[in-house]
Amino acid sequence: MPAKLSVNLNAIAMLRNRRDLPWPSVEGLGRIALAAGASGLTVHPRPDQRHIRFSDLPVIRNLIDDEFPTAEFNIEGYPTDEFLDLCAGAAPEQVTLVPDDPSQATSDHGWDFRKHQAFLTDVVARLKKMGCRVSLFADGDGDAEAVKLAKATGADRIELYTGPYGGCYDAPERAAPILEALGRTADAALAIGLAVNAGHDLTVANLPDLVKRIPALAEVSIGHGLTADALEFGMAETVRRFCRACGQTV
Repeated sequence: MPAKLSVNLNAIAMLRNRRDLPWPSVEGLGRIALAAGASGLTVHPRPDQRHIRFSDLPVIRNLIDDEFPTAEFNIEGYPTDEFLDLCAGAAPEQVTLVPDDPSQATSDHGWDFRKHQAFLTDVVARLKKMGCRVSLFADGDGDAEAVKLAKATGADRIELYTGPYGGCYDAPERAAPILEALGRTADAALAIGLAVNAGHDLTVANLPDLVKRIPALAEVSIGHGLTADALEFGMAETVRRFCRACGQTV
């Protein structure tokens, strides 16, 4: 099965928040994305609410439940008690745990599974009791032992941090070894029963090589590049372009 596309709405929310106005509409563009073929919507509600606001979560939950019941809601974030309370209220199908400091501009590394295994094991158990599938943000550096530690937390998936791969947009000669390390990480995860997602700085241009190297890739979560393309092509056509880049027929 081709990788599914989850559209990250953070950049849309950040644009909305520049003015005290209801547009661009997070709900409205999420609706367009799902109608065009996206399999889900992703948000990362940070404590300062600088893009997605806590009040957006029930709106997105209702959009999916009422209009797109086969789609999934994926919530990303660092697992503070506040974040876990948000998850309990929004009932996402998937929670992706990231090791972000609240001051970070964006996620830029995976978990240190050796250092945080006990902490993550407790958090994963809490989320599983809520009925959520749990994915852990992971460096795609080929470290098979780290992947085993991720599996030991009880998580269902890892999400490969693809930032370094995406950063090769102006130096394609650097992409091959990074892609291979991502592939080795995925191979190690799949071999022990962890499904594999990916996200960060993925584009229509670099997705095909990623899904070719990791044909069992379950899902990609894409926000910045997709939103940038939507300014040129419109949201619906952009979603279709990204779905095709994932190997889907749309």
